[in-house]
Amino acid sequence: MTEWLIETFGRTQTEAKVIVSIAFVVLLIVLRIVLARLIVRGVDDTHVIYRARKTLSYVLALIGVIFLAWWWVGALHNVGTFLGLAIGGMAIALADVLRNIAGWAYILLRRPYRVDDRIEIDGVIGDVIDIRVFRSTLLEIGNWVDADQSTGRIVHVPNGKVFNSHVYNATEGFGYLWHEIDLNITFESDWRRAEHLMQSALEEAGAHTVEEATHRIRQASRYYKIRFTHLTPTVYISVRERGVLLTGRILVDTRRRRAVDQQVWRNLLDAIHADPNVEIAYPTTRTYLRDPLQVETEERPRP
Repeated sequence: MTEWLIETFGRTQTEAKVIVSIAFVVLLIVLRIVLARLIVRGVDDTHVIYRARKTLSYVLALIGVIFLAWWWVGALHNVGTFLGLAIGGMAIALADVLRNIAGWAYILLRRPYRVDDRIEIDGVIGDVIDIRVFRSTLLEIGNWVDADQSTGRIVHVPNGKVFNSHVYNATEGFGYLWHEIDLNITFESDWRRAEHLMQSALEEAGAHTVEEATHRIRQASRYYKIRFTHLTPTVYISVRERGVLLTGRILVDTRRRRAVDQQVWRNLLDAIHADPNVEIAYPTTRTYLRDPLQVETEERPRP
């Protein structure tokens, strides 16, 4: 083909290779656009469309790299020397880029997180919505927004962060989190009655999750050493400066933490309002007088 281009268009060998390379890349781009549109027309599931388009991009990119290497190196002769020199130079000039590519390969092979997982990495918390060669994209949660709800911001995290940052995955494993709710009551309150009220509120909100969580833990234990012997809601009692502290501990679905928290508090506040023996504690100041107050009055002469 190179000789034909040289004879037809009067180009040099290098120019002929450049023309063929550009034409091949353009062909791959057009092919990807056409195939992507066919996928969108033939499939209704957005999740399947996303996976198919990502796989298509990777396959065509791999084909392009192999062809260009064969075209420029010469039928793959001396590929080892060429790649050694190229990688050596790129490692110095493009250290961060290569680290991100290595992180991308690590993410695909070892799966520290996947699309749709809720993770925390390098101080950023969010749901993974895309994983590309150089970066992962998260839909941020938290930050200035209370609890685990979306801020609406999209955050791009370099893939190389998986090598030097902790990766917290809230959905990997069995997909549940332990959530705690604190309630302070006064010392004069009936703490046993308050314990019963909180236990009832917890069980009403989360008792149905125990069976499903047990099943998921059994599945996750095939890959991780996860052991929880007590999954039902529990209330712990302790004493603080301003009263008795009741801490409710409940197992919740990762993405329903705020909803469960609200349900527990609604049930608990209604129960406390109807019970005169339980009062919520809050910062107060108390003054104790040992002796009765004596008020001295000045006697006036009678007219």
